[in-house]
Amino acid sequence: MKTPRGYEGRRLQQTGGSTFAVSLPKAWVRGSNLGRGDLVYFLPREDGSLSVYTEEVPRLEKSRRVCLVDNRMPEDHIFRKLISVYISGAPLVEVRTRDRMEPSTREVIRKFAQHVIGPEILEETSNGVVLQDMISSNPMPLPSVIRRMHLMAKEMQSDAMTAFREQNASIAKDVTARDWEIDRLHWFVNKTVVMALKDPRLLTSMDITLPDCLTYDLASKTLERIADHAVRIAKVTDIVEGGRLPSGPVEELSRLSADALKLLETAVETLFSRNMEHANEVIDAVSRMVSSRDPELQDFFTRKGRVAVALAYVLESLERTALYASDIAEIALNHAVNSTTEAL
Repeated sequence: MKTPRGYEGRRLQQTGGSTFAVSLPKAWVRGSNLGRGDLVYFLPREDGSLSVYTEEVPRLEKSRRVCLVDNRMPEDHIFRKLISVYISGAPLVEVRTRDRMEPSTREVIRKFAQHVIGPEILEETSNGVVLQDMISSNPMPLPSVIRRMHLMAKEMQSDAMTAFREQNASIAKDVTARDWEIDRLHWFVNKTVVMALKDPRLLTSMDITLPDCLTYDLASKTLERIADHAVRIAKVTDIVEGGRLPSGPVEELSRLSADALKLLETAVETLFSRNMEHANEVIDAVSRMVSSRDPELQDFFTRKGRVAVALAYVLESLERTALYASDIAEIALNHAVNSTTEAL
């Protein structure tokens, strides 16, 4: 029986004292190459529905994707396309060109493989490179990835402030280099979420729900942006060019950085504790912090010279870090509300 909305309807049949049976649509059975005696698997969903699978775990090796690129494409365009294919969750990707693949194109593919988690070069031909994701069927726990991203972003901003205060170009360069680590973790979270949307069995293996997954994806993007601002602070060292920094404003910026990172730490913890009171405290504290810094921000913008511009850039990035901490607290608050049933 097919409903007006296109659903296949079947009536339950009781075949024993405690056993119920339901017939499966013939088209689905034949399309799945199933027959009498074959085994199917059921997965209860959080929304009360039931998913039917022909295999206990997905056969990811079947998912092979061809990514066509052109040797004349800008290198960053090739890299972005590879990232998009990676996030799609394909465990086996063949990057191919219509003509012989140029060395510069191969170098972009090698760079891609080095900057993402999982894919390794499996084989190469005259016009193609095959990449296999070595961890697609056994992804890292998302909570652990988020915690690692938080610690990395925190250390990047702390080191960026040290580079700014001391005008240390080597520390600034190291902060910029670490941005790739945050990016690769963010892309990994994106990929895991996409795979979970395609196959809910992945959520079961990771022991998380779909709302958890989406929450971590939003938090991941926010932490990636915080790391970008750490890089921006580190690059301010080039703007100053050895100019003398006023001790008063620099000390105030250092205090602001410490306060912002403390709020960020609390916000990240609320993602896992689901403590709505602490989440609200972070949001309120950030609001007070930004309001109290507005006069100083305007003062920096009205000054002239490289040092004044550098101070304004750092202040703006630190405020963005605080605001992103507030964003994470809001994400945690929404997740906590959606995960809690309150009794009247």
